[in-house]
Amino acid sequence: MIYIYILTAMLLILSSLSNKQKTIKALKIAWKKFIKIMPSFGKMLILVSIVLYLLPDEIILKYLGNKNIFLGTILAAVLGSITMMPGFIAFPLCGILIEKGISHMTIASFSTSLMMVGILTYPVESEYFGKKLAIIRNTVSFFIVLIIAAIIGLFYGEVIL
Repeated sequence: MIYIYILTAMLLILSSLSNKQKTIKALKIAWKKFIKIMPSFGKMLILVSIVLYLLPDEIILKYLGNKNIFLGTILAAVLGSITMMPGFIAFPLCGILIEKGISHMTIASFSTSLMMVGILTYPVESEYFGKKLAIIRNTVSFFIVLIIAAIIGLFYGEVIL
């Protein structure tokens, strides 16, 4: 993550050297957009905190285990859809879950839905893109998540045609 910050700082300096006025104008526009999105983002963070509090690790491990791979995969897709966490937290978590015996298909479902489907981000998304587009995008993404999980299951031999 530090590399992204360094790269951003370098590009900002380069932009400033190229055209200081445009850079300042762009930073002012970015700041205004940041301030505008903060209330929606704050609501989203509150919802995320509540969901993560209500879903402790033990429960996730209990229901995502290999007892029923299809049920676990669908449940993982739903959990990933309503949970929000950055990739640098999600991917190590997925590695831990794999070590505990959860199938690759279920992990693929969880991690892909984390990145593609956003129930908690729906209010922000619908505000900027419209309700209809937000619903369509999330629905299509959810089905794509299940397709990706099935392909991973086939690849790892967890599902046989």
